[in-house]
Amino acid sequence: MPDQHSSSQFEAELNNISARIMEMGGLVESQIKYAIDAIANYDAHAVSLIERLEDRVNALDVELDADLSTIIATRQPTAKDLRMLLAISKATANLERIGDEANKMGRMIKTIIDTQHSRSIPIYDLKYSGELAAAQLRRALDAFARRDVSNVVDILKQDDAIDREFEGYTRKLVTYMMEDPRKISVSMELLFLAKSIERIGDHSKNLAELIVFMVKGKDVRHTSVENVENVLQ
Repeated sequence: MPDQHSSSQFEAELNNISARIMEMGGLVESQIKYAIDAIANYDAHAVSLIERLEDRVNALDVELDADLSTIIATRQPTAKDLRMLLAISKATANLERIGDEANKMGRMIKTIIDTQHSRSIPIYDLKYSGELAAAQLRRALDAFARRDVSNVVDILKQDDAIDREFEGYTRKLVTYMMEDPRKISVSMELLFLAKSIERIGDHSKNLAELIVFMVKGKDVRHTSVENVENVLQ
């Protein structure tokens, strides 16, 4: 009976941790949504909402890190349970960094709004990239919650699409700067915004790779999509 009670308690702790990382993921998703709104509409109110959520994301990061350390120290999990806790720890770090990128985007958009830079530069492409990154994160979080590897390869391929968007947008901004040096300042701000979106895609890709680690026990970081496909066969 004591072992059964201990097992039930451990399961409850895992469920609590899992619920809170999904809460953190939901907050970060909201930050990205507000960032996209701010980009599309030069919306200062959306920027303030990003900043407001950042405090809660950071607090959850600290809380989850402390709780995971306590569980590992007291329960001394092995095999699949340990892999899951390690994956959650890394997932938490990636979500916190996504929140940082969204918050950084908010600050850059606020600078553009405050300085009243010209809006005659391409903004739609940036909005589209942000929506791609938001969709990728949503799929990664859903797969992470369900420990589902079936969509991992598609999530990784979506990151390649975000990278291509970033490269294309960079070329477009360079053209604008060459044609009109007065647009260099605001173009650089938008380039940094595009880079933050690309990094959000990278962190979402990391989440997908962590699902493979949890379920299959294989570390597929820094490997090709083809290698991941082979691992999942």
